[in-house]
Amino acid sequence: MDWTSKNVLVTGGCSFIGSHLVEGLVDRGATVRVADDLSSGIRENLEGALQSGRVELEVTDLLDPRTAARAVSDMNVVFHLAATHGGRGYIDTHQAACSSNLALDGIMIREAQRAGVEQFTFASSGCVYPTSMQHDPKKEVFLTEDLVKPPYEADDMYGWAKLMAELSLKAYHREMGLKCASVRYFTAYGERCPANHAVIAMIGRAFLQQDPFVVWGTGEQIRNWTYVSDIVEGTIRAAETIEDGTAINLGTMERTSVLQAAKMILERCNHNVKIQPDTSKPTGPYNRVADNALGKELMGWEPRVSFSDGLDRTIRWYFDSHDRDDVAVDFEASLTERGLEKAGLR
Repeated sequence: MDWTSKNVLVTGGCSFIGSHLVEGLVDRGATVRVADDLSSGIRENLEGALQSGRVELEVTDLLDPRTAARAVSDMNVVFHLAATHGGRGYIDTHQAACSSNLALDGIMIREAQRAGVEQFTFASSGCVYPTSMQHDPKKEVFLTEDLVKPPYEADDMYGWAKLMAELSLKAYHREMGLKCASVRYFTAYGERCPANHAVIAMIGRAFLQQDPFVVWGTGEQIRNWTYVSDIVEGTIRAAETIEDGTAINLGTMERTSVLQAAKMILERCNHNVKIQPDTSKPTGPYNRVADNALGKELMGWEPRVSFSDGLDRTIRWYFDSHDRDDVAVDFEASLTERGLEKAGLR
């Protein structure tokens, strides 16, 4: 795809992943419109991209169909990342808020189809996978895209909303010819990631030199943390290659436990303290790792950044860009809330 000729909408473009996606599109020569209500994303995340002169920012509420219609007007490609979302601490404790994604996604898909966009790429999630398959961390399980099928068993309200949007896109392609793709993000992390995601929460605890060092759950839960640059590359490739609503996993196949990640963070931060599990906190499934073979087959995509290297980069960013006194003010609240950056507390 020749991005230099494309007008591109990125919803939620002031967010962690969204802002990196905007930068990736600008690097490819696209002209980008960002639509964001700034409920969790922050304008500062787009500071560099806005200076390029190829990005416009519209602060708007996409739950209003009229503003959604204006946002997609004259756009060739839509990347829909806007959502009520967060890490496990947020989505487990804010089910009603996450239900708004059902309306948001439906509105955006409908208005994009009406506007005649050339391609619509949706940011989905590993939360669409059956939770019953993800209980035992001792089993080596890799989730393949075809496992999402009737009878569906998504992960809480957030996962069900993502699943409904995926199914809606397939219906729009089948019945109306909308060219579209869904990309299932698996535990993204990296620069600009908020504190309500596990890796950033653990880095924050080391930054504050907490003792004991608390991890949520038993620490046995397995994840495949995926660095943001790999997420962005896969998202753009999906827009370039997928037209029929196929869903693609974007995740590494590195199986890393929370306890292993905590030890890596403590070692890199020279913080030698006891790790203390807290089983009263939300953890999500205990065994969630993607199989990424389909992304390789259909898009030629595979992750390039190992968890070790990405963790080094993320720790450097965090320590260079945060102030201990500021972080300490609201650290515990930031683990289960979103939008604290907007309030100027981060």
